[in-house]
Amino acid sequence: MNVRRRLIPAALASALGLGALTACSSDSAASGNTDKFDVVASFYPMAFLAEQIGGDHANVTSLTEPGQEPHDLEISTKQRAQLEEADAALFLKGLQPAVDEAVQQTDIKTKIDAATLTTLEDHGTGGHSHEGEEGHAEEGHAEESHSEEGHSEEEEHARDPHVWLDPVKYAEVAQGVGKAFEKADPDHAADYKKNTEALVKKLNGLNGEFENGLKNTKTKVFFTNHAAFGYLAERYGLTQEAISGLDPESEPSGARVRELQQEAKADGVTTVFYETLVSDKTAKTLAKDAGLKTDVLDPLEGITDKSRGDDYFQVMRANLKALQTALGTK
Repeated sequence: MNVRRRLIPAALASALGLGALTACSSDSAASGNTDKFDVVASFYPMAFLAEQIGGDHANVTSLTEPGQEPHDLEISTKQRAQLEEADAALFLKGLQPAVDEAVQQTDIKTKIDAATLTTLEDHGTGGHSHEGEEGHAEEGHAEESHSEEGHSEEEEHARDPHVWLDPVKYAEVAQGVGKAFEKADPDHAADYKKNTEALVKKLNGLNGEFENGLKNTKTKVFFTNHAAFGYLAERYGLTQEAISGLDPESEPSGARVRELQQEAKADGVTTVFYETLVSDKTAKTLAKDAGLKTDVLDPLEGITDKSRGDDYFQVMRANLKALQTALGTK
C-alpha cells in the first residue's frame, strides 16, 4: 500500500489557517469515591471506550474538557486529586506528556496505557513534534519502528499515537481495556466482557464500511493540516499529505502556493482538509488560488457542538463521507 507522507511546506500552515489543533473531550462528571468503578480517562477517545465498556457500572471522568487542546493539557491540583481517588486511569502514553507524568506519580492501582494494547508505528510525519513527546517514543513498545524511506533518523518523530482513527486498532485497544476492567472490578466482569464484545463488533462493522467505501476512488491522496490520519491512510491504502505548521506567524510565498498547486495536480488532490474548531477563511482563500476545495476531516480528539455527530461512530462516518467526496468514489 502506498503510505508515503510528504510534508507540505511549513509556511503554508498559517496560510491555510490550520496551525491550531482541535481538542475536546466528553463532559466531565464528578470524580472521586463513588459506589461505581471510578475511571479517569485522559481525553475523548479513551473516555468513550471507558463509557462503552464500563456501562452502568463505571463513573467516567475526562481530564480534557470539550474544546480543550489535549496535547498541551496541564494537570490541575484538583485533577491530581481525582486521579489519586480513582479506581483506574485510562490514557494513551506519548500523546499528553502531563497526563503521563501525573499517572506515573499517583498510587492508582489500575493504570491502563492504551499504547501498550496495540502496535504503534513511526509514520515519520505522523507523530506530533511537540517538545517532550519524543522522549516517550521508545517506552512501552516492543515493536521496532517502521521508518519511512527518505527520512533520516533526525527527522523521525515519536511513534504515532492516533490509533483510534483506525477502527481495527481501536478495537484492539478496546479488547485490552475490557480485560483490564474485568481484572480490576471482577464483580462486574461478565458485563464488561459483554460490552467489549458488542463494541468490537460495531468497530469491525465500521472497518467494513471504510474498506468498501474507499475501495474504488479516483485518487488515493489527501491533504490535511494535522498529521493524525496515518493509521487510517495505511489501513485503507491512502496517502496522507500533512501540512507542517512549524511557524504559525509565517506567510506563504508565491513559490509555496505554486508548490501546493503542483502537488495537487500531480496527485489528483481536490480538497484541503481542516478541523472543526479551526477557521476556514484562509484555507478557502488559498484553496481557491490553487483550484482546490476545503472540507472537514475530524481527528476526533473530542466532541463539541461543531462536530459532525454526537459520538465516535457518527463522526467517523462523517469522515468517511468527506473522504469519499474528496477522493472521488467511483
